[in-house]
Amino acid sequence: MRSIRRPVMAAAALTAVVALTATGCGPSDDNADAKPTQSAADTSGGGEIKIPKDIQDKLKAHGIDLDKWKNGEWKNWDRKKWLREAGQFINPIIKDFWNPEKIGQAKPPQDGTKPGDVSEDQGKTDPEPAAVPAKAVGTPYTSTAPGVGLLVFSMPSEDGKGTSEARCSATVVKDPAHPGKSNLVWTAAHCVHAGKNGGWYRNLVFVPSFNKNGGTEAKLKTAPYEDRVPEGKWWADDLATSKEWIQAGGAVPGVPMAPYDFALMHVHPEESTGGKSLEEIAGGAYQVGFNAPAIGKIPSLTAQGYPAEAPFDGASQQQCTDKPTRLSLDAKKPTMYRIGCTMTGGSSGGPWFTKGQDGKPVLISNMSMGPRPAKWAAGPHLGPEAKAIFDAMSKKWASKQ
Repeated sequence: MRSIRRPVMAAAALTAVVALTATGCGPSDDNADAKPTQSAADTSGGGEIKIPKDIQDKLKAHGIDLDKWKNGEWKNWDRKKWLREAGQFINPIIKDFWNPEKIGQAKPPQDGTKPGDVSEDQGKTDPEPAAVPAKAVGTPYTSTAPGVGLLVFSMPSEDGKGTSEARCSATVVKDPAHPGKSNLVWTAAHCVHAGKNGGWYRNLVFVPSFNKNGGTEAKLKTAPYEDRVPEGKWWADDLATSKEWIQAGGAVPGVPMAPYDFALMHVHPEESTGGKSLEEIAGGAYQVGFNAPAIGKIPSLTAQGYPAEAPFDGASQQQCTDKPTRLSLDAKKPTMYRIGCTMTGGSSGGPWFTKGQDGKPVLISNMSMGPRPAKWAAGPHLGPEAKAIFDAMSKKWASKQ
């Protein structure tokens, strides 16, 4: 049944029904942590933790003791030590921290969001689209969806006394500075940064083509390692998101910042790939389309990702295809894309594709937000703010990769 909404809507009404993290990511109950023993000064990668010299310098600059960090200080989410500004991201490798079992156990949060409708808005918003049932992506993902994968990370537990393992979705995108050899990954801001009340999450790892043969969670538990993690684990070593998200983003109270809910990572492998890039190993990367045509001129969008809340279990990649309509949270902020889609928590950060002039998929948005129960989803328009962080990241790594 289609639910029609009034074209004039108040952003405040969203707070009762929409949760960014609910649509995209969240902690598990598995808080088992790796116990690094290697010296922080050792960058060989032979032990359980590797802290390159530049990251050591960042830690010291912020008054963080290297030995304490490698022995578990990274689990301290004290706001005084929570690195949050654009240039403060650090993510040293903790070897084997993300084993296949822990990856599979990362779950979206239970944040108490209740079902409801968006009732008012200040800008141009179209009637709510009819729900489009998500469908399983064909397998193996290494062939059908190369470059799309799972993003896992550590965030504070709900009681604030420890850590939880969380998950989103993400995508390899083309890097003009390294044609055919990109190490760039696109996702949602709320999958990497807590917004105004926190900072960068930790232990961020991208797993391309996670569980490449799909199936259920029960099947996943018995799947061979090479099927669950077919193209390795790629740790973020650089990260950028919008200044708008850092300054005012967050969970439900941060919904008005959803038009800026995007992020870009540069990654490197946990294990040696013989010099091969993520794009080469994953078998594909996607062009990012900035300043796409007016929403009404886009015939269809396909959202992909790994939803993990019921009726999904996070073991398989799903997709929804629909003609996009408009969702405005604030007349002064960019209007978002909205499609009918029943994908649930775990899918945030996943790509929204349209067909380019050559018929190939072009990423023009990412999964950002939606209501519970899942009926529709919204993603940001990638305008000048998104292009600025992309160009800066590509330029920064142009001579380093």
